[in-house]
Amino acid sequence: MKIESVESYINALSEERREVFIRLRSVILKNLPKGFREEISYGMIGYVVPLEIYPRGYHAGKNLPLPFINLAAQKNYISLYHLGLYAKKDLFDWFYGEFQKKQYPHKLDAGKSCLRFKYPDEIPYDLIEELVGKISVEDWIKLYEEGHPPTGNN
Repeated sequence: MKIESVESYINALSEERREVFIRLRSVILKNLPKGFREEISYGMIGYVVPLEIYPRGYHAGKNLPLPFINLAAQKNYISLYHLGLYAKKDLFDWFYGEFQKKQYPHKLDAGKSCLRFKYPDEIPYDLIEELVGKISVEDWIKLYEEGHPPTGNN
């Protein structure tokens, strides 16, 4: 099933997961720096730099806005993909350290840019609130271009 809108994505969730997902989405929207836009991106809820702001877009496909954060409900967990965690090691280290200080009973389940939350009561909403606001659109574009410099074709 192709998801066409943020609302249809949320409505497709089980009631139990929907409540947690809506809370996490609310934290993101409240703290997302100006200029990012919410839309369906890669089959998930995405927060992107729109083409109106960054016409070059994402290198992985023509006319794709530059992704920043994605939020997904997977089979066994909720995922938060924050590409800034991958692009800035010190940001990942900060998040991991702060998560550890909270002494949750389970260790952080994380990949390069993905935070997986299997236990809804262990979602660190306050840390995510801080994390989301740490990189502006301008800073994200700069970080992205450091890893993907413009070429003569862009």
